[in-house]
Amino acid sequence: MPVTVVVGAQWGDEGKAKIIDLLSKEHTYVVRYQGGHNAGHTVVVDDQKYALQLIPSGVLYDHVVPVIANGVVVDLPTLFNEIDTLETRGISCADLKVSTLAHLIFPWHQAHDAIAEAMRGDDKIGTTLKGIGPAYADKARRVGVRAGEVADPERFAATVRARAIAENSLIEHAGGEPLDVDEIVTRFVAYGERLRPYVADTVTLLHDALGRGAQILLEGAQATFLDLDHGTYPYVTSSNPTAGGACAGTGLGPRDISRVVGITKAYTTRVGAGPFPTELLDDDGETLIDVGREFGTVTGRRRRAGWLDCVMLRQAVRLNSLTEIALTKLDILDGFEEIKVCRCTRRCRVGRPTCPGSARPTSCPPRRRPSSPSSNSRSVSPSTSSVSEPSATTTCSGRPDVTPVPTAAAAPARSRHVANLRAPGPESRHGSRLNTTDTSRVAMLSSACSETRHGEQDPA
Repeated sequence: MPVTVVVGAQWGDEGKAKIIDLLSKEHTYVVRYQGGHNAGHTVVVDDQKYALQLIPSGVLYDHVVPVIANGVVVDLPTLFNEIDTLETRGISCADLKVSTLAHLIFPWHQAHDAIAEAMRGDDKIGTTLKGIGPAYADKARRVGVRAGEVADPERFAATVRARAIAENSLIEHAGGEPLDVDEIVTRFVAYGERLRPYVADTVTLLHDALGRGAQILLEGAQATFLDLDHGTYPYVTSSNPTAGGACAGTGLGPRDISRVVGITKAYTTRVGAGPFPTELLDDDGETLIDVGREFGTVTGRRRRAGWLDCVMLRQAVRLNSLTEIALTKLDILDGFEEIKVCRCTRRCRVGRPTCPGSARPTSCPPRRRPSSPSSNSRSVSPSTSSVSEPSATTTCSGRPDVTPVPTAAAAPARSRHVANLRAPGPESRHGSRLNTTDTSRVAMLSSACSETRHGEQDPA
């Protein structure tokens, strides 16, 4: 079936919008399947920059039907601000579809978000305070308000009023400022009137498109290790960005998906609190942040940076059944004399894992005891590109095994496409080797492709 899923393989900010924008020209429908307006996509077309939070970046193509599917939680002020901004710049949003089943975000969700984060004290998760988590909580509690309800304005107004009154009592009880119920009802009834033309049965829409042989691209927000189930809980988002979430978030079945593209940087970043085994707190980390311009698109928050973590990538391949990987921001490493890569992690003495994926993968190579203090790591000879390994096995250390790789052995970083490379990894679930750089489909990308369309993704 002609359905492609694009997922982040780390903690977000991998440059998904960059890949989505490149792939959109081959697809008729570009569908956002989860998350909310905490995901920032910056897409640059020629010299024009477009900042998107909810509308799929495929909207920039005339032939694409952009779809906000049922797995998304929709903040109406943000949505309409995006529509207005795009249309004033000549980008039509007339074909935009919003699922009848998508849940809406209201001011009480943002109030609850702020109260909950404040109550955590020093253990803050680092949420964007945009009401995403409380909106998903209401969905699970079965008290949420869905986009399809705007079809009946009177009933929608009554529902919003009842919910606002009920939530107001909870907010006041928690010590928050009460909301103006009448103002909320008036404002959201007006939003509902404007939303109505965009609302559609997107599940039927997508299945009908599949029946006609249309190409469909499913895009997630955030990334694998911010997944509510499989991420670094509790430092995660409130939905499922993994490929499995694409099915629940759109109504398409698993057998409809033929391709899953995982996006990863040549190094690792994350925003907010939470574990980060390869984090750099030295000058190298500062260089990655400054050269890579690692600041959130939505919040402007400074990201944390570290070396590439292959333990995470192996787990991401498993969790998403990745058929290929797109590597971004390779050129950011140009200025380093030595590049390090984490190839495995060790359990600490109490048996607790030090990074995502609780057990050491069976494919992880054994740690070797160095024959001398100077040969403590796996290295690549710049002159021969051969791999040297010390001989004997060591005991566990509780720290990531970070392997230095001299940059002299690396491929040229400023090339837009790196061709004819095949991953030496295991067979994928789809029966073929994981393809890292199939340039007929999606290539390893440098972040410096300023001469072409490109974008950026912001995490939860």
